[in-house]
Amino acid sequence: MKYILSPIISVILAVTILLIVRRQKSINYAPESEISLHLAWKRISYSELEEATNAFGESNILGSGSFGSVYEGILSDGLNVAVKVFNLQLEQVRAIKSFATESQVLSTIRHRNLIRIIGCCSNTEFKALILEYMPNGSLEKWLYSHNYFLDMLKRLNIAIDVASALEYLHHGHTFHIVHCDLKPSNVLLDEDMVAHVSDFGIAKLFDEGESTAQTKTLATIGYMAPEYGTEGIVSTSGDVYSYGVMLLEMYTRKKPTDEMFGEEMSLKSWVSHSLDENRITEVVDTNLLGREDENFSAKEKCVSSILVVAMECLNDYPAERISMREVVARIEKIKVVFLAR
Repeated sequence: MKYILSPIISVILAVTILLIVRRQKSINYAPESEISLHLAWKRISYSELEEATNAFGESNILGSGSFGSVYEGILSDGLNVAVKVFNLQLEQVRAIKSFATESQVLSTIRHRNLIRIIGCCSNTEFKALILEYMPNGSLEKWLYSHNYFLDMLKRLNIAIDVASALEYLHHGHTFHIVHCDLKPSNVLLDEDMVAHVSDFGIAKLFDEGESTAQTKTLATIGYMAPEYGTEGIVSTSGDVYSYGVMLLEMYTRKKPTDEMFGEEMSLKSWVSHSLDENRITEVVDTNLLGREDENFSAKEKCVSSILVVAMECLNDYPAERISMREVVARIEKIKVVFLAR
């Protein structure tokens, strides 16, 4: 009997080992982009997205970038959404990695000032994330379109919203998340003008204890911290620097890449000089601060305080920049003082 059982047991063991090896290989070599399919999101078919966006028509485009395009759509249940379609034709590896990174980050976080993912659609030829729709568009649109205007209080609220989002990313978990590409076009506004940080395609997640990493990921020129641009060093301090640039932009209505800036002068040095000379009215958005304003003095003090916070975010040395926790506390205090005028 033992001579019969021995071969049978050997066959069973061989089959078991083969199955384990195959399963291990499938785990090890599963493409990173497929990880998102196991998340508890709503699975939406390509045909439904095609119908929701009028076949991804030009009239539905909300914006485009190197990653692909974002379309407005209405799902079959009536929900208004933004469909972020990744361009797999150009730089396919980069596009798939961006999809995987954004999926991973958005599945990990939840905060009122971060864009929320509703679902996904993914196959070998098409990858898209379905996000909550932001009817008031981007902060960039509100800063530079002639038909839109942000008053002092709205700018303060948006500054606090974005700072709160970054505070959560940097300090709200046992691990840190670095956005890596903060700029006005990645800040979206809902129907109540509440700001939501979006576009996590090149974000970095750090395990507990990690604080920096080196990467070849490209951020946007003008917003990246010096150590990022020269050495590829990524840290939460890099986001603080980008936030400082955005804060200057919000109150001067000047892009860091404006043609007036070059090797001799930057947005940072231009504002810094105005603060040193106590002449901030020369750099602040004229629509926001004019000497004929009834509350000119209170507005001037408010803007001056904001610009000081921005400059503390823009220290050339990462270790000497203030944290987003401190930024939130400082700007909330500035808002209280302004409202008490």
